[in-house]
This record gives sequence, C-alpha cells and structure tokens, in this order.
Amino acid sequence: MTAAKHNREQPWWDRLPDDFYRHRFAPDIAARHAGQVRITAAADRVLRSGLSALASLGMCPTLWPRAAAHRELERLRVYQRLADRADTAAVFPKPSRPRHIHRTPARGGLFQCGDVRRERLRFDSDYRPLHPEVRQRYSRNRRNRVAHAEHWTHADGPRPTLIFVHGIVLSPYWVNSRAFCLSWFYEQGYDIVLYTLPFHGARRARHELYSGQGYLSGGLSGLNEAMCQAVHDLRVLIDHILARGAPSVGISGLSLGGYVAALLGTVDERLAFCIPNSPLVAPIDMALEWQPTGSVLRWIMRRHGIGVRELRHGTALHSPLTYAPAIDADRLMIIGGAGDRFTSPHLVNLLHEHWAGSHLHWFPGNHILHLQQGDYLRLMKRFMDDHCYA
Repeated sequence: MTAAKHNREQPWWDRLPDDFYRHRFAPDIAARHAGQVRITAAADRVLRSGLSALASLGMCPTLWPRAAAHRELERLRVYQRLADRADTAAVFPKPSRPRHIHRTPARGGLFQCGDVRRERLRFDSDYRPLHPEVRQRYSRNRRNRVAHAEHWTHADGPRPTLIFVHGIVLSPYWVNSRAFCLSWFYEQGYDIVLYTLPFHGARRARHELYSGQGYLSGGLSGLNEAMCQAVHDLRVLIDHILARGAPSVGISGLSLGGYVAALLGTVDERLAFCIPNSPLVAPIDMALEWQPTGSVLRWIMRRHGIGVRELRHGTALHSPLTYAPAIDADRLMIIGGAGDRFTSPHLVNLLHEHWAGSHLHWFPGNHILHLQQGDYLRLMKRFMDDHCYA
C-alpha cells in the first residue's frame, strides 16, 4: 500500500481523537530529570501566553465574523482537496526556472568566528499562491515577495551545507547563530545558510508591529500559503547552493522552522539530512492546547458549527504527517524537549511515529531553555558527518 493510498483511507486528521490536544506523552528522560522538566514546563506555559494572545488576535478577523468565517471555510475546501491527494508535486511544485540571486557582503551582526565570508542573499520569490481567491491579498506585501538569507562560506571552496530555519517571531540571524551554536558547526567544517521565513525580518511589511505578524494575521488560508512559499524559497536556495558546488545540503530548524524543515524532508529528495527541532506538525491541535488561543478557537468552532477535524483537514496540506518522507528514515532525526509546552512532546512523538525508523533525541528542557544542549549538538554533528562525509 502506498503512503498516498494509506492517507486517503485513514488520514491522520480523522484518525486523531478530537481531544488529542489533551493527551500527554512523557519521554523516558522526564522521569530521570523530573525537577528540571517540571520547572521548564511551567516556564513555557507562562512564556507561550504572550504568543498565544498574538495568535488569537490574528485568528479573530478571519474566523470570528460570520461572513468572513464563511469565506475562509469555503477557501479551506480547496486546500482540503489538495491534502486528500497527498501529492507533494501538486502542492509544492519545483521552482520553474533558475533565479538570479544577489550576493552582497553582510555587515554588522554579532558573529564571532574568525576567517569567514558572510554574504546576504536576496532573490525574487515568484511563489504563486495555490488558491486563486487568496493571490491578490497574499501578494499585497511587496517586501514578502523578496526572499532573504545569510550564507557563511569557507575560503577554500564550497563545503557540505547546513540550512537553519528560525522559529516564529525570532528571526534575527545573530539570535539563531548564538542560540544554536552555528559558529561551532562552521568551525567543524560546514557552510551555513540562515533563511528568513515569509513575513519575518526584512520580509515583514513596514506597518506590521512584529516580525512574523503576517504569518498569524492572514487566517488559515494565509498560513497555508506561507508554508508553501517557505518550501518554494528553500528549494530555490538548495538549487543555488548545489549549483555553486556544495557536495551536499541538509536542513534543521526550531519550532515553526522545525516544522518547515520536516516538511522539506517530505518534499526534496536531495537533502542529505533533515533534523527538525521541536517541530509543530499539527497546528490546530497545538493551538487548542495553548491559552487563550484554545478557548478562542473552541468558541469559534461552536459559533460556526465546525469541528477540529475539519480545521485539521484544511491545514493538512502542509503537515509532514500527510506525506511519506522523501528521504530514507536513516537520514531523519527529530529533537524534542521533555519540558516543552510550546510544541509538547506528544506532537513531537507523533512525527516520530509517522517517520518510522527515524532517530529521536530528547533533552530535559523547554522550548527556549535547551538543557544539555551540548549533547544534541554533538549528536547532530556525528549524524551530519555520517551523511555528508560517508
């Protein structure tokens, strides 16, 4: 039975119970580090409240008024049909032609490594939204139509390359460089690409209050298109990196970036490795777990007579749970925090079960505080070496 046929017969959005967001999964490490896990989990619940409030504000304009909600739910039917097909070629078509990528020296920042060439990459993103009714609205942000990244290269030529994708809101390159020790990976011999997600950083509209607001304010249809655009732009970057002579390229990312990384692992067979960190894979279930988002979303569902499975179905076209991975399970490694309450362990484990045979590593921290991070960084390095230098 093919993966696509299996998904059509028993899709994950119907298979999961409606109250899946209430389920709990405790990794073995949680018992060994019970105190650390409890404390970091409590801190996460507090920290996520702010992001949850922003998500709730972004959700209401498209799902609260009856007329707006009716239009949005009608749009979701197009995305549902695409999810039913489980065809990555239809949802994520290959970029149509080579792009001219502008490369300019990077200035400023807090990078601390010695002999490195840092360049800013910029290219026009010709992503075309899947839904015809969404195209005009989605393209209104001109700045989002230009993709951005930063590329660190070695002087002696292209090396195996690690692409890193940031999480929601936290898009500055220097933040991600420091938080995930990317300079250490550079010193270990890897070229580095830091990619800017749609509606973040330089892609954020000037009137928006914070980086990533466009991801949250465009409704579920806007979220669907932003995820597809992220995959499109990353495939352009992979084309560029390989065309310049890099022997291999892989991807990692945190949270929303981990979600995008995992999604790319279902789409692009050229990846040498895929290492999503704390990836959210079922955004509706995650939103129901958060507060106040969960309360707002449940009220909206009651108001309009819609269920959690219908909303899952409407966003399933960009979940890695919908597709079989494009690369072997041996090249997939998932990292999760036992105390994470942004992307709770039951969501991380859901991806691990779907990616049968993938590697899984837990650390005793939360979404922000990655305790024993050195352990998983060294594990990542060995994993990357195995698939880039074997």
